[in-house]
Amino acid sequence: MKKQTLYEKINNDLLLDIKNGVYKVGMRVPTEKELSEEYSVSRITSKKALDKLAEQGIINRIPGKGSFVADANVHSLFQDTAEAKEGILIGVIMDGFGASYGYEILHGIIQECRNHNANFILRLTYGSKEEETNAINELIALGVSGIVIMCVHDENYNATLLKYAVEKFPIVSIDRRMKGVPVSYVGTDNHKAAKDLTSVLLDKGYDNICFVSHMLMDTSTISDRRAGFIESHLEHGLITNPSSWITDLKSTLPSYRSEEVVEEDIVRVRNFIQENDHIQAFFVLEYDIATIIYKVLRELKLEERLPIVCFDGIGNIVNDVKFTHVKQDETGIGAKSVALLMDKMKGDRSVETILVPHKIILANEFAD
Repeated sequence: MKKQTLYEKINNDLLLDIKNGVYKVGMRVPTEKELSEEYSVSRITSKKALDKLAEQGIINRIPGKGSFVADANVHSLFQDTAEAKEGILIGVIMDGFGASYGYEILHGIIQECRNHNANFILRLTYGSKEEETNAINELIALGVSGIVIMCVHDENYNATLLKYAVEKFPIVSIDRRMKGVPVSYVGTDNHKAAKDLTSVLLDKGYDNICFVSHMLMDTSTISDRRAGFIESHLEHGLITNPSSWITDLKSTLPSYRSEEVVEEDIVRVRNFIQENDHIQAFFVLEYDIATIIYKVLRELKLEERLPIVCFDGIGNIVNDVKFTHVKQDETGIGAKSVALLMDKMKGDRSVETILVPHKIILANEFAD
């Protein structure tokens, strides 16, 4: 019998504890440091064990917060081909997911897979194009019949993905549209959503709005949101001022994420706010970036004077929301992406775009 490696032992012990209810859905599992001390192993070994559970969809790893047990249904559908039930096997590639965005997409994928007697294998790329290439090649080698993919943020598309797209392998992209590439897309109308969100501020009289984004401005999702932001201003008879934007943040990008980079972004935001006292509000591209802006505003005691709107958010049991935001129908995106992929796997070679409706969720400061 093959000897069990240390990381496999940690992985299997945690998996058993999760299955036995020691760690229930939503509970934090031990950290890399705690596991390395408990098992007398290196942090590299404990990290490998946790990464494996994350790849299986059993836990969610949230930088700066810890690792948490995913919905029990997420890992019930993750199986390698040797264990897969009879039925369809598809691949799902995401650069990551969390409570503010991505988690509900998996719920939609799970639900629709059940409708088609399908199983899926999940791979996470953490924003790395190299990992994305490895994931595509691995899934193809495992025999998946199609792939749903959330591409990494990058100005250039993955060459391996382009190769399979040209060869008509069934692929559906979600969240980030691959413009000019023959791949079907399911996601939000980011242009319209950004227009609607910007109008919330403009209609309330805020006309000096700071547009805030990470540094990858040329990706399709970000460019669409930027265009919607600009168009909303034009429709209100206003012209935007890019010199009053923040577009070089890094800490929310998976490939840059670290405590040091977060602190650099905080300093960048603090300096900007102190040097631009004409700014009246912030239009932010992602929830995690919005939390950085809010942290700085609280430090400067400006949080009640300078409102923040953003894409996505984290809800709670009493429906209080921190920021006015675009709520994307993540469950719908996940379900429709699988349904569309099934059509492509049956031989439909048309390139389709499905835009799933969004909602604007108002925080108390904007609620009538």
